[in-house]
Amino acid sequence: MIMFRDMLRKKQQLPEEECIRILKEELRGVLSVLGDDDYPYGMPINHYYCEEDGKLYFHGGRRGHKIDAMKKHPKASFCVYDQGFRREGEWALNIRSVIVFGRIEFIEDRETTYRISEALSHKFTDDDDYIQHELKNSGPGTLLFALVPEHMTGKIVNES
Repeated sequence: MIMFRDMLRKKQQLPEEECIRILKEELRGVLSVLGDDDYPYGMPINHYYCEEDGKLYFHGGRRGHKIDAMKKHPKASFCVYDQGFRREGEWALNIRSVIVFGRIEFIEDRETTYRISEALSHKFTDDDDYIQHELKNSGPGTLLFALVPEHMTGKIVNES
């Protein structure tokens, strides 16, 4: 059985619903994997949270450092944080963050790849003509992969 650490500052912990809201609304985060020579490798990447299956989806090219790393070590983490807010009269930002731990799975089904890629594109634009053009031209070379969550934590931190 996998054991994950409990959050130390429980008062800062966000409920699961708030974590999911942040994952759905924020455009990008940092995906961290175990890279070459077992060095941590974190990369900024956009994502799509699928409410149907609870997975985080990402897309990219079929080759490269991150793909090699994920094939060798499928465990990964993904960190997302919001823009933050200031309470009246305070200088410090209050930032909500979410970290998801899980395992990477590669999606081979082309229909799923196109469906998720289209949904991800809608986070950035409502221009359907542009999206369909991109799917037609880039879709065949796109690799879709998912982070299957095993543990998720969220917290709010005040920068002061």
